[in-house]
Amino acid sequence: MKINIAGFKAYDVRGVVPDDLNEQTCERIGRATAQFLGARKIVVGRDIRHSSEMLKDALCRGLAKSGASVIDLGQCGTEEVYFATSHLAADGGVMVTASHNPAQYNGLKFVREQSRPISGDNGLQDIRRLAEEGVFEPCDQPGTITQLQNEDAYIKHLLGYIDLSSLKPLKVVVNAGNGGAGKVVDLLEPHLPFKFIKVHHNIDPDFPNGIPNPLLPENRASSVAAIAEHGADVGIAWDGDYDRCFFFDADGGFVEGYYIVGLLGEHFLRQEKGGSIVHDPRLTWNTIAVAEEFGGKAVQSKTGHAFIKGVMREHDAVYGGEMSAHHYFRDFAYCDSGMIPWLLVLEMMCRENRSLADLVSRRQALFPASGEINRRLDDPAASIAKVLGRYEPDALRVDRMDGIGVEFAQWRFNLRSSNTEPLVRLNVESRGDEALMKAKTAEILALLDAT
Repeated sequence: MKINIAGFKAYDVRGVVPDDLNEQTCERIGRATAQFLGARKIVVGRDIRHSSEMLKDALCRGLAKSGASVIDLGQCGTEEVYFATSHLAADGGVMVTASHNPAQYNGLKFVREQSRPISGDNGLQDIRRLAEEGVFEPCDQPGTITQLQNEDAYIKHLLGYIDLSSLKPLKVVVNAGNGGAGKVVDLLEPHLPFKFIKVHHNIDPDFPNGIPNPLLPENRASSVAAIAEHGADVGIAWDGDYDRCFFFDADGGFVEGYYIVGLLGEHFLRQEKGGSIVHDPRLTWNTIAVAEEFGGKAVQSKTGHAFIKGVMREHDAVYGGEMSAHHYFRDFAYCDSGMIPWLLVLEMMCRENRSLADLVSRRQALFPASGEINRRLDDPAASIAKVLGRYEPDALRVDRMDGIGVEFAQWRFNLRSSNTEPLVRLNVESRGDEALMKAKTAEILALLDAT
């Protein structure tokens, strides 16, 4: 029987349980995924939400009915599915998660062999069509479902990015937001000399302290308070499935992801002269300057994990970063990880005997940035056109890779529509002139608010 399955987006499936996602739809999606991939072996994992185990079990049943042998990692992070798919040479992987969405949501993220992303333009709509039609190829030999603890290999891989002998006993606030990150911190802890101050560390799918999304300023207070109370050297917070991590300095200052991209880009270009690093179009000047200073190449990609990963593979880039706190690593199957970045940053702090604020202060001064500012508007396209009409005549360059990137001699901005909401997202930066950046930010916001 044909049904309509809601929630298929550009990069994943996301929706409300049980209206958009339930056991029936997940079993069908499992059957469709295995058939689409012709998969013999698929890795599956789930986040900590109330509905995740039920949906994961249904997904596994569907995969097995279509002949795939399922490796069930149980509760884990999205990056652990990425890692296991590549590490175990599986034909694909599916993670049951809604990341930082509210508790009533859930979703699915898909990869194929070598952890290559499956998105709307390379298979996700085919999976949707097969699942909705519900007519599957006969399978004489169903697959098996096997539980596997792959954590030892994953932890060993994470620790391989750093020199343990260079580490010092830093005091570190870690805020899992009642999501899944605390489990991995606990597994890493015996190997590290750090003193961890654990905030909202226990898993709680009701998210009593708010949805784990540190991009929201209201979700940062607990991390800032813990840093002050304990005199911590640094703070780290994650989203629910911990594929993004966020940094606070010793004064509780939130460090924009843009500057972490530059910091990690410098780290990898010091190791690989002439290497490539990939960045998104929203904020660019600092990353380009880092690449020039350290003899590398900065390559711009459209925003979004599927685009970043594709461009990284094309250029064999050692690292890629988005200002939204997604960080990608060639040795991690070109995938994003929320654990590798903080290990690298803390190693830099120890090795160079410098605070996080000191590590980023020069770049913050060279390229002050607004951070991403969202506006909810009735007609985002018309608003963007109005802003473009105001600034394009005097611009040195207009980049239309992702929204509009409008560049002048001393400042630039990017304005783009959200893929899922009637929002526009604004980012502004300047060359060493914070007052100019703030003035231009206010100027563009006034234009938007007048539409």
